[in-house]
Amino acid sequence: MPAVASDATTTPLQPPGRNAARWLILAVICLAQLTVVLDNTVLNVAIPSLTKELGATTADVQWTISAYSLVQSGLLLTAGNAADRYGRKKMLAVGLTLFGIASLGATLAQSPGQLIAARAGMGVGGALLVTTTLAVVMQIFDDAERPKAIGIWSSVNSLGFAAGPLIGGALLDHFWWGSLFLVNLPVAVIALVAVLALVPESKSVSGERPDLLGALLSMIGMVGVVYAIITGPVSGWTSSQVLLSAAVGIVGLAAFARWELHVPYPMLDMHFFRDRRFIGAVSGGILVAFGMGGSIFLLTQHLQLVLGYGPLEAGLRMAPLAVTVILINFTGLGARLMPRLGTPGTIVTGMTLLAAGLAAVALLGGDSYGGMLAGLIVMGVGVALAMPTMANAIMSAIPPAKAGVGAGVNGTLMEFGQGLGVAVLGAVLNSRFVALLPVVAAGAGSLPAALAHTRTDAERTAVQDAFATGIGTSQLVGAVAVLLGGLLAALLLRRAERTGREGATAPEAAPSPAAAE
Repeated sequence: MPAVASDATTTPLQPPGRNAARWLILAVICLAQLTVVLDNTVLNVAIPSLTKELGATTADVQWTISAYSLVQSGLLLTAGNAADRYGRKKMLAVGLTLFGIASLGATLAQSPGQLIAARAGMGVGGALLVTTTLAVVMQIFDDAERPKAIGIWSSVNSLGFAAGPLIGGALLDHFWWGSLFLVNLPVAVIALVAVLALVPESKSVSGERPDLLGALLSMIGMVGVVYAIITGPVSGWTSSQVLLSAAVGIVGLAAFARWELHVPYPMLDMHFFRDRRFIGAVSGGILVAFGMGGSIFLLTQHLQLVLGYGPLEAGLRMAPLAVTVILINFTGLGARLMPRLGTPGTIVTGMTLLAAGLAAVALLGGDSYGGMLAGLIVMGVGVALAMPTMANAIMSAIPPAKAGVGAGVNGTLMEFGQGLGVAVLGAVLNSRFVALLPVVAAGAGSLPAALAHTRTDAERTAVQDAFATGIGTSQLVGAVAVLLGGLLAALLLRRAERTGREGATAPEAAPSPAAAE
């Protein structure tokens, strides 16, 4: 058994045969992942309660929401590396424990500062959960079942997006704001017990030294970039705060890349970026997240500020997007299509549908929900096909011993792409809106400010039409970006596959020891 003997430095990720409890393990993993995703969305409905009961200022509320995503995005690569080095099951258990303890701290918080600190602690646990859950999926499922499993795992993000505002609203109707975090405790306990009992351990045991400087540089870089993206729409893209944060982030990421190229045991092997398959999956992943993040940002404003729905009504009307994703992936339709279409074909089909859905919302949903509904369903089909395929391509391009880092890369791309989508499409919306404003509201930078300048119904209608046109334009820009991204990703993946086939059909030669391994 030379293949087994040569893998002496890495615990096998796939045990002989299929794990009998693999689908039960996946259910537990998805439960833990859902809790993490919900905490990205559920707090938005609690802003009035926090302001009233904790005396939180606007800045306090912003930091309460941002602390979680900042810490989580900054730690994703480090958390994935820790999982590979110290054990994926162990780090999954640590993540659940930290998330549960921090949730308890958030429940008992008596001041905005305490709540912000607790949310940061939840971000640490969330980073471990996001990376280890996907790494464990790669461990317990073989090639035949992995696409369906990743599809189900990926659908949890859509489920959390749809359910977050609804669950938050229901809890706040009956309980105090702390109940939003208290519900995490039983979930964390149940998931922890199940993980300890069911999930097999796996880790790299190659003796690599920890890359502490790489971890620090990646955190500085990601936090700087993500903070600039988060604060840009609030403080202004040319403000000193945003420019300084962006500069720190870019310098940090550049230093991280340079360090990883020279350190003997890199946290992230930068030579992965020479792999066309990896580059294709990465570029596509960023643009799928770009389209999703930007479209959700625009759709929320479209439903509330143009069509006049309340927050809960808007959330319900966006649910078809998530429901479509969940139905397609839980039934395994996407996983069955992938072998027929191939990875490049599935990605370009999914991203074309996502782009078509965005265009349909822009062209057909401007004045009514009926046209928007059709676009949401088409978008859902596109996301259900593209996103799991992209995650599978990224993970497949990275050695199994680096599964945790691969999951960290995937999570980082999602965070970056979503933030970039909000930033770019939001800027397109603002510039188009301001350019179309009537003279009476010239100089206003937002719809409420522009409406405050109006005096007649005709002026108000003109302002609302300008805003609706701005949203439509930005949605079309997002559609074009997603379509081009899909074509680019498919082209790179197709070339990588062709290169692989040509290599496989090359004249036979004696295998080297490295190849035998």
